[in-house]
Amino acid sequence: MKLNDKGLLVVLSGPSGVGKGTVRSALFKLKGHDLVYSVSMTTRKPRSGETHGKDYLFVSREEFEHNIQSGKMLEYAEFVGNYYGTPLDIVEKHLEAGREVVLEIEVQGAEQVRKKMPHAVFIFIAPPSLKDLYNRLEIRGTESAEHIKQRIEKAKREIHMAYKYDYIVVNDTVQNAADKIIAIIRSEHATVKRTLENYKKMLGVK
Repeated sequence: MKLNDKGLLVVLSGPSGVGKGTVRSALFKLKGHDLVYSVSMTTRKPRSGETHGKDYLFVSREEFEHNIQSGKMLEYAEFVGNYYGTPLDIVEKHLEAGREVVLEIEVQGAEQVRKKMPHAVFIFIAPPSLKDLYNRLEIRGTESAEHIKQRIEKAKREIHMAYKYDYIVVNDTVQNAADKIIAIIRSEHATVKRTLENYKKMLGVK
């Protein structure tokens, strides 16, 4: 018996380099779910192996700023000279169809989503340690030592913001993190705030 037929917006957020993308990929490989990934938009250049429309929507700075001015972004942020954000129309389309929509976004963007869609589920992906986070950023080999230092300082500030989220999942191992997230999603569908009104209607209780 399905008590909640509305789409669920799941926000995965956390410091850069914490492994949000890797955890999200593992999450989608799990069985027994109906998740849809809402691809983010960015003005940064694709990294090796990344594909337009799958990993990100890679656009020009001019196009991104036009979307901001037109109110077409659910959230957006700028860091190290590049914009990152979520197109609003894509998210609304999936939610209206009753799908589970997963966003993988920066902490600043999550703040904006909470203001516009407070009923979403907010999950903070945290590193086991700052040393582990530094090592992950260094292994990427895509940024200078100065940029990595900036990201670590930003991560420290973001960790202080974790209290605003509904859940914290430590990415100690990717599989463990993905398992915890799918359990959170399933439990959210059984919460009273999401199911009670539908259940009373099914019973004919006023």
